[in-house]
Amino acid sequence: MTTQYPLPSAVDRRAQRVSLICPDRSQGEKLPVAEPIHLASTPSCECDFGECRTQVLPLLYEMSRLVAEAGDLQTTLTILLQLMKRHMKLIRGAVSLYDRDSGKIFIHESFGLSPDEVARGVYRLGEGITGRVVETGQAMVVPCIGDEPNFLNRTDSRGDLAQTRLSFVCVPIRRGRKIMGAISAERIYENRQLLDLDARIMTILAATLAQSVELYLVEHVQTVALQAENRRLRGALKEKFKPSNIIGHSKPMQEVYNLIEKVTRSKTTVLILGESGVGKELVASAIHYHGLNSTGPFIKFNCAALPETVIESELFGHEKGSFTGATAQRKGRFEEAHGGTIFIDEVGELSLSMQAKLLRVLQERTFERVGGNTPIQVDIRILAATNRNLIDMVEKGTFREDLYYRLNVFPITIPPLRDRGNDIIALADHFVTRFSQEMGVGVNRISTPAINMLLCYDWPGNVRELENVIERAIILAEDGVIHAYNLPPSLQTPVVSDASDVGSLEAKLNAVEYEMIVDVLKATHGNTTEAARQLGLTRRILGLRMAKYDLDRKVFR
Repeated sequence: MTTQYPLPSAVDRRAQRVSLICPDRSQGEKLPVAEPIHLASTPSCECDFGECRTQVLPLLYEMSRLVAEAGDLQTTLTILLQLMKRHMKLIRGAVSLYDRDSGKIFIHESFGLSPDEVARGVYRLGEGITGRVVETGQAMVVPCIGDEPNFLNRTDSRGDLAQTRLSFVCVPIRRGRKIMGAISAERIYENRQLLDLDARIMTILAATLAQSVELYLVEHVQTVALQAENRRLRGALKEKFKPSNIIGHSKPMQEVYNLIEKVTRSKTTVLILGESGVGKELVASAIHYHGLNSTGPFIKFNCAALPETVIESELFGHEKGSFTGATAQRKGRFEEAHGGTIFIDEVGELSLSMQAKLLRVLQERTFERVGGNTPIQVDIRILAATNRNLIDMVEKGTFREDLYYRLNVFPITIPPLRDRGNDIIALADHFVTRFSQEMGVGVNRISTPAINMLLCYDWPGNVRELENVIERAIILAEDGVIHAYNLPPSLQTPVVSDASDVGSLEAKLNAVEYEMIVDVLKATHGNTTEAARQLGLTRRILGLRMAKYDLDRKVFR
C-alpha cells in the first residue's frame, strides 16, 4: 500500500516544528513566546514511536547552515545523506534530479548503492514511485516495498522484493510549481507513526534544498545540455559541409575538392574566385568546418550589402559616442570571429581606404574600434571571395596591389556551371528532390527534352540560376515530371522556338510535340514504326515531324 502526502501548508510546517521539538506536546498547544530553543543540545523526551526524533533538530540546523554557506551542491548533498543515515538510521538514501530536456530522472548523489546500481537508477515521469513523485509533486510512503506493485527496483539493489520488509519514502524537491527532483530513503520501520514523521522531516529537508538544486540545474545540467546540443549542431554542420557533399563530380570540381582538403590543414588566408552564383560561400563553409578553427565562430560579411560609411563600423566595431547614434560600445565582425573564421564576400567592392585598413588586419591581426585607440588582437582565419578580376583592378588602380598579394596566398577558382558538364543534371536532380519535399509535391524526374535544354543553356547565373529554374518548374509541373515546356522561355531550344516567338502558343505546342516525339523514340529505341503507332501517326507524318526538329532515329537506337 502506498500513501501520498500533500505538501504541508505554512500552518502544518509550524505544527511540525512544534512536534519535532517536543513530541509529547499536542499540536494545538502553543509554545510560550519567550521559550528558547536550544538546537545544539538534544533534549530528553518520551514518545511511543520506538525512537526519539529530537536529535533530528541538529540535522535541520546543519542543513540550513550548509545551504546558506556552501556553494557546492555536491558537498551539501553528501553531508545531507550522511546526516540522514546517522540520525534517521537509513539503509539507503538518494537524491535524484530531473533533467527536463532529456525527460530523465537520474540519481545525482546516494549512499548504500554501487556505481552500477546508480547508473541503472534512471526513470521517466510516471515510472515507478520516484517517477510518480516527480510527476505529481506529492510525497509517497511505501510501508513495505514487497507489497507495492509500482515499486520497480530498477537499481536491482534489494534482491527478492517479496522477502524484504523495507519501507520506502520519496518526497519531491519542489520550488513553487517546479519539481526538480526527489529525495528517497529506505529502512525497516516497526512503527507507522515514525515512518510518517520521517516522511515529513524529509519534506522539510527537500524544501531547504530546493533553491540550491534549482541553481545547480541551471548552471550545470542545462549548461551541459546546451553544450551537447552545440556539439551536435557543429557535427551536423561539419557533415553537411564536407567537400564530398558538394554536388558535382566533374574534373574541374575534383580539383577544387583537392585544394579544399589541403588548405584545411592550416590557417592560411584563402581567396575564393568565381562568377556570381557558383557557390563561393559553400566552399568557404567547407574550409571552416573542416579546418583548425572549426570549433570557433564562422562570421560572414558581404561588402556589397552595405554602404561604405557603415562597413567600417560593421567590420571593426565602434566605441560609445564615436558618432551620432553610437549609444553603446559594439563589437565588429573581426572581434566576433575571434578564435574562428571570417568570410569577407565581394572583397573587390571595398573602397581604397577600407582596403588599407583590411591590409593591416591581414598583416598584424590587430585593429582599433571606430572612435577608439586601444589595439585589439584577434586570432582569426580570413577567407575572402570576389567575382571581380582583381588583377585588372590592380592595373587600373582600383584595388591595392599589396592587399591583392596578401589575399592571394592560396587562391581557389570555382568553375562556372557551363564548364561542369553533367554536374548540371546532378544539381538539377538535387534541387528537384529538395523542392519536392519542401512543397509537398510528387515531382520525381526530369524529362529527356528538358534535360537537353538544361545541358544546352549557357547558365550566366550559374548554380543560383539553376536552383531558381528548378523551383519554378516544380511549381508548374502537373504530372510528376518536369517537361521542357515547364522551363522558362530563356531555356527553350532554337529548334523548338524558330517557327515563332518564344512564349507564344505555337512555341509551347512545338515544345510539347518535340518532347513527346523524343520520349517515344527513346522508349522504342528509334523504331519509327512503333513510335508512329504509339503517337497515333503514320510513318510519313512522323518522318516530317522528325525532320522539322532535326531528329535522327539512329541516335535513339
